[in-house]
Formats: sequence, C-alpha cells, structure tokens
Amino acid sequence: MTALPVPRPLGVARRAVLARRIRWVVAATITYNVVEAAVALAAGHIASSSALIGFGLDSVVEVLSAAAVAWQFAGRDPEAREKVAMRLIAVSFFGLAAFVTVDAARALLGATSPEHSTVGIVLAAVSLLVMPGLSWFERRTGRELGSASAVADSRQTLICSYLSAALLAGLLLNSLLGWWWADPVAAVVIAGFAVREGWEAWHGDACCTPVAQLVGEGELQGGLRAEQGCGDDGCRCGD
Repeated sequence: MTALPVPRPLGVARRAVLARRIRWVVAATITYNVVEAAVALAAGHIASSSALIGFGLDSVVEVLSAAAVAWQFAGRDPEAREKVAMRLIAVSFFGLAAFVTVDAARALLGATSPEHSTVGIVLAAVSLLVMPGLSWFERRTGRELGSASAVADSRQTLICSYLSAALLAGLLLNSLLGWWWADPVAAVVIAGFAVREGWEAWHGDACCTPVAQLVGEGELQGGLRAEQGCGDDGCRCGD
C-alpha cells in the first residue's frame, strides 16, 4: 500500500482560521445539547421513558466533552492543553457509557413500557439530522489542524447520533409494535462503542500524532512520527 504523504505545516493564518471554526462548532454543539437535554429530560419524565431520560443525560455528557475542547482553544496555546482535554473527553466517554448502560439495565429489569412520546420522536429525528453534520465538520477541521481533542470530541458527537437513531427506533417500535425492549438493547451495544472510544482517547498520545491514532491512519501516523522526531517507544511528554 502506498504511504500517504506527510501534510504540509499550516501557516499561522490558517491555524487561526481553523481554531475559530472549532470554537464555533463547539459553541453550536454545546448550545444544541443544552436544549436537547432539557427537552429530553422533560419529555422522558412525562412519558415515564427511561430511554428519553438516558438520552437527556447523554446530552449533558456531550456538553462536558465539548466544553473540554472549548476550554482548550480558549487559551493562547491550545496544544499545551491538549493532553488534559483528551483526558476530560475520555472521562466523558466513560460517563456516557455508564449512564446509558445503567439506564438500559433498569429498563430491561423493570420491564416497563413507556408511554408514546411525540416530542421524543421528533427530538430524536432532529438530532439524527443535526449531529452527524456537526461531527463531520469538527472532525474535518480537527484533522487539518492536527487536534486530537477536536477529533475525539467529533467522535463523541457521532456516538450521540447513533444514540439518536437507537432512541428513534426504540420509541417507534414501542409505539407501533409494543417492543419496549428494543431501545435499551440497542443502547447497550452503543455503550460498548463509547467505552472503546474512551479507552483510545485516554491512551492517545497528544504529542505524537494523536489524530492518526484516533482515526486509524497507520501510514500517516508513521510519517508524522518521523517528522516530529518521535522515537519507537513513543513521545516523552511532560507531566
């Protein structure tokens, strides 16, 4: 397989533009998720839907992940805050998985069928349309900038879109066919993906090609490691 070329270093002006884009998409993500959390938690309480409540809690976790990236890029030297931001994002992944798993287990063990929720169905459908776009934009910008935290946060957003799909399927199957167990089962599967992403974010090396590690581009990783002077045993980042 032909190795991918090492990307050219970005100029100061281009890096500034990309940093502004990341701040914009993070602000949009936080704003949307705050509204989403409020609507989901209220609708879940009204319909006695553990799936909707879990979805609302997931939105809170997404806000925490986006806030970590916002904090990083609010500083004059975002790269200096990269490692801490990555750890915060990893924790948010684990928190997401924990919330979803506990909520799904409670729903399965309780064997309670939630009521029909038109608001929940509309919210899940809108989120399924909005979240992939935000994820794509942040990931594309983060990859060009070389920001591991932005790429990790974009994957957090993408997982939230999977949860939106699971929520929508669960609410529809419950309303139309009475399959109350469909949503918690799907949520458990998605929680497994969240744990994997959290593990990768936690162990991602923020000073040695973090983006290549996160997106699995082996050839690009090798080229960047050579360019940055990283040894075979990995970077020696400061504490």
